[in-house]
Amino acid sequence: MSGGETGFSSVVLDVDSTLCGIEGIDWLASRRDPATGAAITALTDQAMRGEIALDSVYGQRLAAVRPSRRDVEALAAAYLGALAPGAAEAVRALHAGARRVVLVSGGLREAILPVSAHLGIAEADVHAVSVRLTSSGHYDGYDAASPLATATGKRKVVEALALPRRVLAVGDGATDLAIRPAVDGFAAFTGFVRREPVVAAADHVIDSFAQLVELVLS
Repeated sequence: MSGGETGFSSVVLDVDSTLCGIEGIDWLASRRDPATGAAITALTDQAMRGEIALDSVYGQRLAAVRPSRRDVEALAAAYLGALAPGAAEAVRALHAGARRVVLVSGGLREAILPVSAHLGIAEADVHAVSVRLTSSGHYDGYDAASPLATATGKRKVVEALALPRRVLAVGDGATDLAIRPAVDGFAAFTGFVRREPVVAAADHVIDSFAQLVELVLS
């Protein structure tokens, strides 16, 4: 950190493989068949490593999965079951320290909202991609206009939030690292997966939410 400054007033948290130990769309794909699961997981990993643009595969991944209302509800339960150790306690500590915590994710908003409610994060502070469902609960597309379905869209979202400075972004993938120019620090989270290109470009490397609390409140 420059200028000897320490601590942060706002935290921008990724969800998949950071707040929760699963990749949501990959998890949904694994419920289809092994071939679909493997193909979608490979695309996700390439995008998170920055080897391909998320823009080019986001719609392709959802088209292969076509999540129903039941799938979205099952994913919400899976997210809750895969919550990072200490995450709930960390969010409580950050809120108690008057820090702003927002979720910025390329995952499905409807599956993430139960997680945010569990953590006491306001619905208005959850930024993710909405899925469209028919009245009978079948897949009917997604919000293709969302910047969060693109490789650099998280930066645009964070810039528009005008969060209290200093701001720390936390995540595991290239789409999280893309936020770096809009914040005061970026922490690569390696508690679930370690992506070396992301780690190499990070200001901080943490593998637990206890470390996150220490970094933010210091």
